[in-house]
Amino acid sequence: MELYTPLSDTVQALEQEFGLVPPERKQRLQQLTAYIQQKQAQGQPVRLNFICTHNSRRSHMAQLWALAAATRYGIADVTCFSGGTEATAFNPKAVKAMQLVGFRIERSGDGDNPIYQASHAPEQPAVQVWSKAVTDAANPATAFAAIMTCSDADRNCPFVPGTELRLALPYEDPKAFDGTPQEAEKYTERARQIGRELLYAFHWLKKK
Repeated sequence: MELYTPLSDTVQALEQEFGLVPPERKQRLQQLTAYIQQKQAQGQPVRLNFICTHNSRRSHMAQLWALAAATRYGIADVTCFSGGTEATAFNPKAVKAMQLVGFRIERSGDGDNPIYQASHAPEQPAVQVWSKAVTDAANPATAFAAIMTCSDADRNCPFVPGTELRLALPYEDPKAFDGTPQEAEKYTERARQIGRELLYAFHWLKKK
């Protein structure tokens, strides 16, 4: 199934950059690959919940990238979620960074924590994305992998009920560059890094 053309172009570029993923990160990503392989072997659906403190930037980026990676490599029955130790909002700067790499994201709600419709492929339905706590009813309660995308969430959520795998995969927060000349560059850099690493994890599962 084809991704949107701008996103496909980004994916192809990131696939040429797998060598930039540090060995220690590759080891962690291979734990995610092994988990997905195990679920496939058992004939069970794969449910991945990406978690950071405020569920505003990195966890949303990872959720959307994992869905795109599953589509890219033809991996069926993968559902992705995101949550935080508290709810805030999907940060507009993170939304813009994901749009720049090729995702289609449209705001469909009002208020301080609006719902966004996000899509990555013409033949895949859009997913609703908004900030929520890990324990929100929209997130799985059992039989899922919890991927901790920030060190704060890793420390403050030492136990996530219902997980089959808890994986620390922290990324630096682009929020540190808000209001600086490097803001847009750092948000795009983080979006590309997360995409590169999740594509790396999923490409081992590619159907022959």
